[in-house]
Amino acid sequence: MGTGGFSTARLGRMHDVMARHVDRGEAPGLITALSRRGETQVDVIGTKTVGAEDPMRRDTIFRIASMTKPVIAVATMILVEECVLRLDDPVDRLLPELADRRVLSRIDGPLEDTVPAVRPITVRDLLTFRLGFGLLTAPEDTAPVARAAQELGIWVGMPDPSGVPEPDEWMRRLGSLPLMHQPGERWLYHTGSQVLSVLIARATGRPLEDFLRERIFEPLGMADTGFHVPREKLGRLATSYLPDAATGKLERYDGAEDSRWAAPPAFPDGGGGLVSTVDDFLAFGRMMLDRGRGGGGGRVLSRPSVELMTTDQLTPAQKAVSGLLPGAWDNLGWGFGVSVVTGRDGVAAVPGKFGWDGGFGTSWATDPAEEMVAVLLTQRAQFPLFSPLYLDFWTLAYQAIDD
Repeated sequence: MGTGGFSTARLGRMHDVMARHVDRGEAPGLITALSRRGETQVDVIGTKTVGAEDPMRRDTIFRIASMTKPVIAVATMILVEECVLRLDDPVDRLLPELADRRVLSRIDGPLEDTVPAVRPITVRDLLTFRLGFGLLTAPEDTAPVARAAQELGIWVGMPDPSGVPEPDEWMRRLGSLPLMHQPGERWLYHTGSQVLSVLIARATGRPLEDFLRERIFEPLGMADTGFHVPREKLGRLATSYLPDAATGKLERYDGAEDSRWAAPPAFPDGGGGLVSTVDDFLAFGRMMLDRGRGGGGGRVLSRPSVELMTTDQLTPAQKAVSGLLPGAWDNLGWGFGVSVVTGRDGVAAVPGKFGWDGGFGTSWATDPAEEMVAVLLTQRAQFPLFSPLYLDFWTLAYQAIDD
């Protein structure tokens, strides 16, 4: 047993189980990483591409999809700490497209049937996904407002940098639609992080990626994280796959040399646009574990800000009406850009643990109680709650602890 308190035999079990997932074709390859008390264990399995002699490597680049959301939340809190933004100020000054909102009288009603918003949208609303607009679950996803968002190209779907308009046009389109619910009324996934992308750029007067690089990526040594993959690094990008709904066969979604991420996007998408590597995201996770302090000793955020970000912000009433699966909020909450475990109902469900997943097959969590950061990276799209690969990874990460 090393300094991190991991069992060598149990790490071997973790490798064997994860390798079986790859052998069964559930993903062409994957990387797992556990970091605890100064010890880091990284396991690289399989290939970057189905059917190719193209081994996965520790420096392989992945599309991290919704794991982008915690990064955007940290960037927002940097501006809150500097008093450039205030949590409970309306966003109208910087985002006039969201001023004087109208709200649907009912979610399945016509777009013209609206009432005035009871209050403006705030920065806190964006961070907690309570702005009143976001992903709808069936049967609401067939509502006129959902169809209109799809037609305008601003609906929630698989990340695609080539299919999103530039920020001002994206905001104009969003502002042309009514809100689905009153600000603060319920949690609706995703759109809040996209709006924060525009807010940060307008608040700083700089491109979003420039701000992220200066204030987060460079201080943490995240040299391979960004909204596109430079030409000289495309050979390190893993191919991304979607499973066929009927057969489960992996179908190519995005390659490497011809990747949608091969050029800077028109819209740097804070909801799901970043690429990264296992060591880059371990650095981000360790910063959150160290309550805002980076590896070199410099501070990205204050301890109180990290504690606020990782505290459940949803009321019981908001959880009762919010669109996750039945029972999903029983032992889970939402902070600023991260989920927060609130009750223990499994080996890996430790109260206080926080993190988030990415729809392309990535997952991260930081656990202050166990002093651990864990990362799973694949490029096989999957839904975490139903994915044996995800579920096994998190069980295996915690069973490897031997102290």
